[in-house]
Amino acid sequence: MGSNQIPDFMRLYDQTVSAFVMLFKWFPYWGPFVFALIFWEEWVRYVQSQFRANLKWVMLEIKIPKTINKTPLAMEIVLQTLLTKAPGNWYDKYWKGKIKEWSSLEMVSFEGHIKFFIRTTSSLKNLVETQLYGQYPDIEIFEVPDYTLYVDYKPGKASEWAIAAAEYQLTKADPYPIKTYVDYGLDSALLKEENKVDPLTSVIEYLGSAGKGEQVWVQILVAGPEKRYAKKDGSMGDWKDEGADLVKKLTGADKKPEEAKVSEGDRNAAKAIERSFTKAGFDCGIRAIYLAKSDKFNPSHMKALGGLWSAFSTGNLNGFRPKDLAFGFDYPWQDYDNIRLDAKKMKFFKAYKYRSWFHKPRKLKPFTLNTEELATIFHFPGGVAQTPTFGRIPSRKSEAPINLPI
Repeated sequence: MGSNQIPDFMRLYDQTVSAFVMLFKWFPYWGPFVFALIFWEEWVRYVQSQFRANLKWVMLEIKIPKTINKTPLAMEIVLQTLLTKAPGNWYDKYWKGKIKEWSSLEMVSFEGHIKFFIRTTSSLKNLVETQLYGQYPDIEIFEVPDYTLYVDYKPGKASEWAIAAAEYQLTKADPYPIKTYVDYGLDSALLKEENKVDPLTSVIEYLGSAGKGEQVWVQILVAGPEKRYAKKDGSMGDWKDEGADLVKKLTGADKKPEEAKVSEGDRNAAKAIERSFTKAGFDCGIRAIYLAKSDKFNPSHMKALGGLWSAFSTGNLNGFRPKDLAFGFDYPWQDYDNIRLDAKKMKFFKAYKYRSWFHKPRKLKPFTLNTEELATIFHFPGGVAQTPTFGRIPSRKSEAPINLPI
């Protein structure tokens, strides 16, 4: 260091010390505000965690008949019951810790035996059952224990279970729709069963492929949408506001007429986005886990999880891709003795077990799907899904149970 640089260094040192002195001098004035802010954030976190801990959950297993004559539109109507809203006043939100409730739509394979579940709060149970029986009179609904409680997963070489897991996100912005049942022609009740092409069949077939000692769990977490889109005026908007801006961009409405060049693909995308606005939207998160006894683990399931939702993707609109994977690292020196991988697998397992996406222990950014998109990836398939282990009710019921609570 040159002799001429020493005074500059000392001057900078003196200025830094003076700044700290002034900071501490004025601490009695700004300190309480900082501590109040920290206390407030911790208080809100505490009361919300207490509210979540006191929520009562129910697990509903739905057994479906051999014949489902309803289109996925019936499931759209059912899903509307899960569209919960955030607490309306500050007292409920900040003093009682009330939060927007959420639910989980689940498709699970136990050694190839496929089951459908809806996990929701006890306050929504009767409403969900009523809507399900109203749209699907031949189904049977049972309240059952949570199946995740029967797997005691502990990572490590001596573990009884081995797992692979994936979490998913959209390939494009939320307003772009995925390929829905309407695109596959399933919105027509007149379509013969043998002519139907149900994209959910690929997921069902994969679930049915699980063998002895293997399980596959799939969960779709849903809640009412939050305002996450930053608008040009600085305010926050929802997915429809984001979509409106996208439509303007795709159609050239935000440019001068002589500068606007709109392709046929952009025009069709804008129409698809506008059509999606006619349906209610949900904040969503999707996660899947493959579990197997340690001696039964099949690595091919890792690739299958990565492409689980490929049938719902389209190049010019939207689709699904893995957001995060619990598969492993490319090189051994990236993870000594699988320490990082084991921790990640445990994190995914706990997140699934607690149905965590909107809150801790694994809080992630959700994406928005409307009811048509949700009903596409979660509905009761008709006879087109012929997986042998897909358990169906052998006989039909004439009407819903007369003692169903109101």
